Amino acid sequence: MSSSDAFISIQNVNKFFGSFQAINNVSMDIKQGEFFSLLGASGCGKTTLLRMLAGFESTSSGEIYIDGQPTADVPPHHRPVNMVFQSYAIFPHLNVADNIAYGLRKQRLSKAKRAEMVDEMLELIKLPGYGQRKANELSGGQRQRIALARALILRPKVLLLDEPLGALDKQLREQMQLELRALQRQVGITFVFVTHDQEEALTLSDRIAVMSGGQVLQVDTPSRLYETPRTREVASFIGNMNFFRGTVRRNGSAMGAVEAEGLGHIPVPLENLTKPDGATVQIALRPEKFLLTEHKPDAEFAIQGKVANAAYLGERSHYYVSVDGKEEPIAVSAQNLDRVNGAAAAPMGAPMWLSWSPDAVVVLDAD
Repeated sequence: MSSSDAFISIQNVNKFFGSFQAINNVSMDIKQGEFFSLLGASGCGKTTLLRMLAGFESTSSGEIYIDGQPTADVPPHHRPVNMVFQSYAIFPHLNVADNIAYGLRKQRLSKAKRAEMVDEMLELIKLPGYGQRKANELSGGQRQRIALARALILRPKVLLLDEPLGALDKQLREQMQLELRALQRQVGITFVFVTHDQEEALTLSDRIAVMSGGQVLQVDTPSRLYETPRTREVASFIGNMNFFRGTVRRNGSAMGAVEAEGLGHIPVPLENLTKPDGATVQIALRPEKFLLTEHKPDAEFAIQGKVANAAYLGERSHYYVSVDGKEEPIAVSAQNLDRVNGAAAAPMGAPMWLSWSPDAVVVLDAD
């Protein structure tokens, strides 16, 4: 995406805290109305980048543009953004209506107009009639909705969210993910969302920036990040992945090949092989891309191994299959489609066959 198409443009941004570089030459663009996530482990720089968008931190170098305007000299309260924190920051001495209307206190609005706007927000977050409730009468999910309403009532061009669902339990968190995505689509403004939870980012986002060590490793749609990661670090962070050392073996036809540990001779389209013949690469395969069968399948590519370990997880089972030529067992994820005793379908030590499609193979540079 060119900078001319960007609603937020981050250009060659660096951030130092003393001698520590928290952000390392980050450049990326975010579209208007996009749900964009910054994903990475703790300390990767995602929250620092969000705080620079908000104006709570300045850039050491580089520039951030919002709606075409540079932000270097714009203080937080004059930026067209608002922010929602993980802690909710609900004022305990105020009721729900006063919490939501808090940001309107400096605007010259009539009492009736403020009440109308609060009622609109309560309808938006599906809490009509909650205006007079006290903060201590709200659940965690309700408090988070109030925090969202308080931010949205100011009608910002960009809403910044710093792990806003992190304090919720798993079931409520999943429910709030769906509600947050629906809310973003309804209001239509740009959301920039920080999380360390890969599943959360995949569920919510139009696009995701995977960060590590203050750098952006890849910006892409959830499906492209998962199916075609560009580096081992991205492949490892987004879901589970099996890696196999391999050597490129071009054969002069439309298909090349890689000789991979444990898998043997794997055909690979030439367009996916950027390295010369004899070069060392990595082959990556997701656990769910393998088909695990008791008998040899009618498939072009199959190897035999033995179940080294297994775990029953309800809707699916995880298997670890040892094969000749590879030190670590191969992780396999299988849906429990039949009503069986989970992992007992492939008992420990049982010989099993693994097969896969060539389309599932990802070729990465060797680290």
